[in-house]
Amino acid sequence: MEDKLPKQFMLLKDKPVLYYTIKIFLEAYEDLQIILVLPAEYTDMGQEIIDAYFDKDRIRITAGGDTRFQSVKNGLQLVEKDAIIFVHDGVRCLLSKELIHTCYAKAVETGSAIPVVTSKDSVRLLTEEGNDAIDRNKVMLVQTPQTFHSKILLPAFQIGYKDKFTDEATVVEAYGLKVSLVEGEETNIKITRPIDIIIAEKILEEAGTR
Repeated sequence: MEDKLPKQFMLLKDKPVLYYTIKIFLEAYEDLQIILVLPAEYTDMGQEIIDAYFDKDRIRITAGGDTRFQSVKNGLQLVEKDAIIFVHDGVRCLLSKELIHTCYAKAVETGSAIPVVTSKDSVRLLTEEGNDAIDRNKVMLVQTPQTFHSKILLPAFQIGYKDKFTDEATVVEAYGLKVSLVEGEETNIKITRPIDIIIAEKILEEAGTR
């Protein structure tokens, strides 16, 4: 992003990116509680956002770790009872309540729900001999919220860390369980580059979001 400030704190239509992410989850379910995992040096900034915009009784903050795995594990330590757990990227601020509801329903049914979209681009796999074309209709691009019943996710995160753990689905699979896929949303983008802020502004304007 060409900026030292973490992306979740950058301004999007005069509010932090994180504001929109928190807002949509709190609106999705009245009894939903948020565990906000942030870099240790930015927990105060996170608390300022909560104090300015939200019911602080529904949100707790904890410090993250050196890896996504450790950050999620730190957050899971605050889960106190059986629950459906959404693990979501703070910079995916454009998801809908409908996607949250879809993930919840699937996780209640099967224990897990991973939102995915098909690739629009042609895809090639690098091999020792060079590269091979892959049927893009069989390539799924993974989004969040990756959603699980706590009886699955909590024990899965007790296994040892491996470099292949790029998300929660890979952890659960390493634990020995299969995951269920649901259809994601094209607008559920992960803000990573400066142009993503421009795209997000346009999406928010068309949605009439404040």
